[in-house]
Amino acid sequence: MGQTTTSPPVTKPATGLSRLLQSRITAILVVILPIILALFLIGGSRSLGIWLGATATGLCLALVGVAVYITFRVLEFPDLTIDGTYPLGAAFAAIMIINGTSPWLTLPVAFLMGGVFGAITAVIATRFKIHSLLASIIVATGLVSINLRLMGRANIPLLNEPTIFTPFAPGFREFIATQFGVDAVRYANNLLTILVVGIIVLVCKLIFDWFTQTEIGMTMRATGDNRKMVKALGRNPDIFLILGVAISNALVGLSGAIMAQYQGFADVNMGHGLIIAGLAAVIVGETVMRPTSVRRATLSAIVGMIIYRIAIAAALSLSFPLPGGQTFRVEATDVKLATALLVLIVLWLTNFRKKRGAG
Repeated sequence: MGQTTTSPPVTKPATGLSRLLQSRITAILVVILPIILALFLIGGSRSLGIWLGATATGLCLALVGVAVYITFRVLEFPDLTIDGTYPLGAAFAAIMIINGTSPWLTLPVAFLMGGVFGAITAVIATRFKIHSLLASIIVATGLVSINLRLMGRANIPLLNEPTIFTPFAPGFREFIATQFGVDAVRYANNLLTILVVGIIVLVCKLIFDWFTQTEIGMTMRATGDNRKMVKALGRNPDIFLILGVAISNALVGLSGAIMAQYQGFADVNMGHGLIIAGLAAVIVGETVMRPTSVRRATLSAIVGMIIYRIAIAAALSLSFPLPGGQTFRVEATDVKLATALLVLIVLWLTNFRKKRGAG
């Protein structure tokens, strides 16, 4: 019998455009291009307040990035519950503060309540065998009414109420004025937010990183990778899935409570489209840092959220002249579209590189 031989597949040489698209630098440039343009057109020093405000906002939302990493990357459980647990955390913070409760006490309460509704989503998905996306949409939709019930109205202002930043504000402003001059005091609020929230985020990250190295944490991670293996070890993967989704939404609830105190109000619609921001943080962070461990992955999600918020702030600061004397400017109403396009482009570039076997 004659032997049949198969010739190896012929690969077409990569063109210049193909090599450019395969490059990791291209994806990074897509992310930071608005920042570069803003620095060039409006200047770094004149826009310091913009960068500090964006960094502070990014840190307030950083735990959302970590939460999305847990559900989408660790558990492979697409979860939209965060659109409801984020304003839930803000609602509890606002209600408790206006009723005289310590602002610091609102943080563990928001964390706990976010975890409860995250667990409800996971229970619906595992016990009732409903797809995770549909289960999370059901819970997020129900949370709209729950949040309205809790708040009594769509918006609760906190401008004249004490927050977690209030005890430190006078001394910090005096320190800034002494060290950097009176003109620098206008940056004090954002700098204080970066310091306080940065510590909170760092503590949460370290605790979660430690948890993932415990037996329970490693089993939770294994649940996302191979449920059958977890069953073979005599463990119920549904329990660990519920635990993971609860932790994710607990972090989101905590983030909502922090953001409400930073921006000075809680709004029932403040979580609308938050999942896109979380995905953008995870994707941007992975594009820039290429994490190889859980510790680096949580760090990349935090850094990704900060870069994402800076990029959005930079894009909102840009304006380009058009023929006829008109000016093109990215409006605040365009942020969601810009975020969707950013995620789409970076995902496409990542998939393109994988298909082409780029390193």
